Amino acid sequence: MVDVYKNCPEYENEDYLVRMVCQEDRMDLLKVYSDKRAVPFFNSDNCGGDDFYYTTESRMEQAIDYWLFEYNREGFVRWTIVSKATDEAIGTIELFHRDADDYFTNCGLLRLDIRSDYEMTSEIIKILRLIMEPAYSLFHCDKIATKALPSAAERIVALKNLGFIRSEEKLIGHDGTKYDSYFVLRKN
Repeated sequence: MVDVYKNCPEYENEDYLVRMVCQEDRMDLLKVYSDKRAVPFFNSDNCGGDDFYYTTESRMEQAIDYWLFEYNREGFVRWTIVSKATDEAIGTIELFHRDADDYFTNCGLLRLDIRSDYEMTSEIIKILRLIMEPAYSLFHCDKIATKALPSAAERIVALKNLGFIRSEEKLIGHDGTKYDSYFVLRKN
């Protein structure tokens, strides 16, 4: 069995490679996290007020340092999504195992942050298909949950096409805040 925190696997298809984030990605990722059209689709629930809108190389570097710190303390994994067509990082996927006193327990919580020009149903499906199946065993969970706001029309269509179902349940944050707009895929 693979321990994702000892040896972070890579996944790829014809179009994309997902691999552990690294500082060398920072200039490409800065284009993602400074993309004003993309940021509203990022999930910042339970992230201490961070909105993931970064406009300087130094702020992007700090974010990557934090993601690597969290990986090393087994908090979450942040993969970089590399487009094979352009050989550049076009976003990230975060995944972690969540245990909680709400519906979203024993859950692989997935965050997908991609540049706005990739926020298309077809591309989201290609990207998520890389990580969905391995997520269950990597994160020892029986369901995967991800957020998609009502304004994220392309993302919602992609999630539904992949079998995700919109949950009426609220995710309860560390401080008791209730978050909605989650889609869930249960393991077959």
